[in-house]
Amino acid sequence: MMHPILFDLDGTLVDTAHDLGAALNIQRERHGLPALSHAMIRPVASHGSRGLLALGFNLMPADAYFLSMRDEYLTIYEEVLINNPVLFEGTAAVLEAIEAKGAVWGIVTNKPRRYTEPIVRALDLEQRAAVVVCGDDAARPKPYPDTLLMACEKIQQAAGNCIYIGDAARDIEAGIAAGMRTGIALYGYLDVTDQPEEWGADFMIKHPNEILHLI
Repeated sequence: MMHPILFDLDGTLVDTAHDLGAALNIQRERHGLPALSHAMIRPVASHGSRGLLALGFNLMPADAYFLSMRDEYLTIYEEVLINNPVLFEGTAAVLEAIEAKGAVWGIVTNKPRRYTEPIVRALDLEQRAAVVVCGDDAARPKPYPDTLLMACEKIQQAAGNCIYIGDAARDIEAGIAAGMRTGIALYGYLDVTDQPEEWGADFMIKHPNEILHLI
């Protein structure tokens, strides 16, 4: 039996860090701050606007200006989000191999659909993915299992037959809660302080081509 493979988007299937970082640096420039290096931004790229605003402006959700700064960031990001997104090296071949075997793959991301769909279209993945579930498609995004279970329902597969691959602790937590086997994309946006060996995943994936052994 072939196992459907579900991917997180940012930091697992697609390298979006350059555009996420570009938006942050444009915003910092507007506020009179110098640009941050890609090396500083990359490890927080999987943590969305919350993580990026914490890095760029030391802002937390409880802070008075967080919502207005988040809105400003997202407006900027929407203007640049398809400038440089690329599949991680080796991922294109993995998707082709999955399809050649007649297996199913899809995307489950916390990224809102408004920002996900343009990237998926830009990379010509829209007609290839069996399912794309976004963070605002369910009441509770990851680390809750809701979006993963929604994906299983859409592709008519039992969660226990699916494998979910992500690069953040919340991805693995959600996959385990959904009853899936899980894999950590070690090539993704992990920080030096992360301890992925403690997340409870079934697989540690150093390069996308290792995914082929999981189908």
